[in-house]
Amino acid sequence: MQNIEKYNTIRDFNETTLKEKSSIFTAQVYPIESEDDAIKILERTKKKYYDATHHCYAYKLLNNQIKYSDDGEPNGTAGVRILNAINHFNLHKILVIVIRYFGGTKLGVGPLGKAYYNSAIQALENSLIIEKIGYKKISITADLNQINNIYHIIDQFKGKINKSDYANDVKIECLVSLEKVEQFITNINGISKGKAIINEDEEIIFL
Repeated sequence: MQNIEKYNTIRDFNETTLKEKSSIFTAQVYPIESEDDAIKILERTKKKYYDATHHCYAYKLLNNQIKYSDDGEPNGTAGVRILNAINHFNLHKILVIVIRYFGGTKLGVGPLGKAYYNSAIQALENSLIIEKIGYKKISITADLNQINNIYHIIDQFKGKINKSDYANDVKIECLVSLEKVEQFITNINGISKGKAIINEDEEIIFL
């Protein structure tokens, strides 16, 4: 599985409503962290809007983990159209639900698919899209006389210092963006002449 260095998502929940030939389409967008988040939100939504005709949705996590549902609508008219709206903005870690109340007039397959797509697009256009950048936690232990050099490199690579400790040596824990980790470690090894002890955490932290 390839590490994703950064991705776009939405900051907050948002909701918009679209009316098409007496049918009401309410699109809700949620930032999510996992499939469990999506399942729980879907369960709550179906209970809250129990009288709706359809609860169609799509969600997309990292590494293109996706799922979508037409929830009884003609195949290909709802879930994949909502997913297309998500992909239009290149979003990840997001769930979009479109709740439909049927108004008595059938739209036809083409217009129905367009209504679901437009409903999702409208909600996403009205959402605040943010960029999340992946960081690795790097721990450095080095001689005290290397403090200034290490801080200079951290600053040069726009690293974020979590904590630092000074005793017989210097111990610094910082966050460095994924795309810069390899060169960062090379530079630290260079200024310390390979004497610094460097540990790279496996976890990726998105900020």
